[in-house]
Order: sequence, then C-alpha cells, then structure tokens
Amino acid sequence: MKRLLSFFFSLFIFCTVNAQLVNDSLEYRIKPDSLKSGNLELSFYNFNFLRNYEYFNDFHDGYTLFGTQLEPRLVYYPNAKLAVSAGGHIRKDFGKDGINKSYPLFTIKYQHKNTALINGVIEGNIHHRYIEPLFDFERKINNPVEYGTQVVIDKPSLFLDAFVNWNRMIEKHSPDQEQIFAGVSSDIGILRKGRMKLSVPVQVFAFHQGGQIDTDPDPLKTIANTAIGVKLNLERDGFIKHIRTENYFVTYTDLSPTKESTYNDGTAWFINLGVGTKKYGDLTGSFWEGRKYVSPVGMPIYQSVSQQIDHAGYSEDIRQLFILRYTYQRQLVSNFYIDFRVEPVFDLKSPTTKSIDFSHSLFLVYKQDFKLFKKK
Repeated sequence: MKRLLSFFFSLFIFCTVNAQLVNDSLEYRIKPDSLKSGNLELSFYNFNFLRNYEYFNDFHDGYTLFGTQLEPRLVYYPNAKLAVSAGGHIRKDFGKDGINKSYPLFTIKYQHKNTALINGVIEGNIHHRYIEPLFDFERKINNPVEYGTQVVIDKPSLFLDAFVNWNRMIEKHSPDQEQIFAGVSSDIGILRKGRMKLSVPVQVFAFHQGGQIDTDPDPLKTIANTAIGVKLNLERDGFIKHIRTENYFVTYTDLSPTKESTYNDGTAWFINLGVGTKKYGDLTGSFWEGRKYVSPVGMPIYQSVSQQIDHAGYSEDIRQLFILRYTYQRQLVSNFYIDFRVEPVFDLKSPTTKSIDFSHSLFLVYKQDFKLFKKK
C-alpha cells in the first residue's frame, strides 16, 4: 500500500494532474432551439441502474440498488428561447412489488445563448456536477427529482449552476420542519493552450431545516459545505487519450444557532489522478483525508460521523481513504449508452478495517426526442 500511495503522489507532483467521474452520458437536458420552434415533442429518458456495495466498514452500509426509471415528457417549444414540459417520473425497483416512486414533472425553461433559467423540476442531482463528498451520486437513484429554480451557464470557459431546491414544504402545524437545499457549482476556465485545459472549480452547498409554523421542537439547522480546487486535462494521441487531475480543498461548517452536531466544523483534501484510454475505459486514483468532515447529502463513506445501520453516530476525527476507480463509458448505438464502474476502497486509518471494500455499478441509458407536431 505504501508503494502504491508513493507512486500515486509522485505522479501527482509530476503533473500536478478525476475522482469526480464523468457523468455526461447520464445527463439529459431539454434545450430550446430555433429549429424546434413551434414543435410539440415527446422527450423520453430511460435510466437503468445496478449499484452494489460490498461494504463492511463502520461508515457506509452494504446493499444493492437494482431497477429502472422512466421519464416521458411532452415538450412544447413556443419559440427559439422557450420550452414548456409536462410529464412523469416512474421508478421501479426489481424484486419489489408495484411502482416504488412516481413524481409529476412540470418545467419551464428559458434559454438565451449559453444561459438558461429553469423553474419547476430543475436539472438536478448529477447535473449539478458536485464532487461526491458534497453531493452523493446515489441521489440520482434515490432522489432523482428536484423542484425549485435554477440558472445554468454553460460556455467553453465557464460552467455555472446556481439553484434552490425546495426539498420539503410545510403548512401550519406540520410535524416536520421545512427543508431547503441551495448551492452553486462552477468550473472556471483559466487557461486553454493546445490540448491542455486548466480550470478552477468552486462549489458551495447549503442545507437549511427549520420553519416558523411547524410543531417540531427541534432547533433549526443550517450547514454549509464548500470545495475549491484545480483541474488539469491533457489530451494526447495514442493508447492513452488523456491524463487528468482534479484536486480540492473541502470544508464543512455548522451555522446552526444551536449546535447539536458531533463536530462544528471540519476540512478535507480530495486528490485525484486519472488516465483514459481510447478503447478500454478510464482508471482513476483518489485520496481523501477528512478531518471532522460532515455533509448532509454527501456520500457516507467520506463522512467523519457514521450513517451505518449498526454504528450510527460513531465518529472518527480523521478519515483517510484511497479509492481506485475503473470506468467504462460508451455510446453503443444511437441514443443508447453504457456506464460500468468498479471502485475498491482502502481505509488507510481505521483499526477495524479487515478487508478491502468495493462497489460496482452498471448503468444503461436511452434518451431521445420524438417530434409529434410542428406548428405551421
């Protein structure tokens, strides 16, 4: 293990070079377009998932998610800058009777050049492009629909996603508190020269739980997480098509007036180095060192306070992990994509770790728009 880590850090120093795995094939964004003006279309998105955790650690449960999600929508494009859509999201878990969850989908999206304003169902979960310690990838499966307002800027030199997700509203005498998620996820281009691209990602996420008309006696809670980093991508010819690094300084702060958390604040380093091949997938090494780090919606394996079913509340001030990630992502035929992942996890510090934990995932995605009617 020491030799492996030494090799990893020597590469990092040499390139100063995505634990954050690329999820482009899983994203689906409806975009107004002058060619679609006056069209009524059927937008169809099908996400099939198998995600299995062979975890036996004290922080993250071991379990399997296996099923499919369907999102059919009717989309009307009144003009070149506007799209209005209505539809539904249906989730079916295999091995379980009936439909697991369903949601109505209503969205209006205004787009001017590279800037979009979205209200209703926003482009959530993986579309925010947060790192996993801030925002768990698994919310793509378990919390697939987010309602709120969002602004997205997508340019070659800038990606910015600013949003408010009204996760839970309340009425008078509600037994629960309201929940609000809000944040900004950005990637700011600094330098592009030939096949080299350098950028600075800045991410902020805030969670608020409270309200004035509920009957819940618990005090309000406000938690903020931030991440700032540097990304370098080197494109090349040959068997290795690119070398990438994506590295972050991450923070956690409890801003609640009455603090009840195990930790009031914490920090972490998230260091990643990856290589991609033309035919055989990508390999990424990730090092995580968290000190009293907590995130309300981050992946549990990175947390300093356990969410594991048998050890809930157990804490370790310092968490050190090394994660090796293999991914194979391809478009197999038109509109159909495969994404396969294997991710062994090494806990470098915990005295209770007796073996290597790992997870593996298989995602199949079909996405396509069908024109139903065009206004003359």
